[in-house]
Amino acid sequence: MKLLIHTCCAPCSVYCIKSLREEEIEPTLYWYNPNIHPYIEYKTRRDTLIEYSKSIDVKLIINEEYGLNNFCKNVVNDIENRCQNYCYRVRLEETVKFAKENGYDAFTTTLFVSPYQKHDEIKKICEELSKKYDIQFLYRDFRVGFRESQDEARRIGLYMQKYCGCIFSEEDRYAKQIERDKTNL
Repeated sequence: MKLLIHTCCAPCSVYCIKSLREEEIEPTLYWYNPNIHPYIEYKTRRDTLIEYSKSIDVKLIINEEYGLNNFCKNVVNDIENRCQNYCYRVRLEETVKFAKENGYDAFTTTLFVSPYQKHDEIKKICEELSKKYDIQFLYRDFRVGFRESQDEARRIGLYMQKYCGCIFSEEDRYAKQIERDKTNL
């Protein structure tokens, strides 16, 4: 099977790649993440993935688009639903288009490893895109390997991000601290 796997970052890909290789599926990684902000975060995650892919000899395709302006335009009117209405959909659709145009048999995403993502929403979007583009969606619930993936990423010294990717998820990360700071002024 020729599989394209949308890859959000190196730490999330560790278990996914290992698990697929155990099934004798050699994935090709696909980086397309215009939702990650600010640019230094985007660049650090991308560059970490480049180095990691080289170290484990896995093919990586980079679709370079730092998309702050488009991201803001597309989420400003519905920030609370940005993940399912924009972030997941735009990244996965670009992945599926590339897979279809370049002769891949199937696609999936490393987003399925995180217990913090909206798993059912991602699965639903993947199923829709599979039908729309007539390409197989390889579903795997990689969440069972989340801790293993994180532990291995730390062990080998991969950059470990502290929030999902967009500027609003960074704000969510600090929500409790923001509230404490307000009361301590």
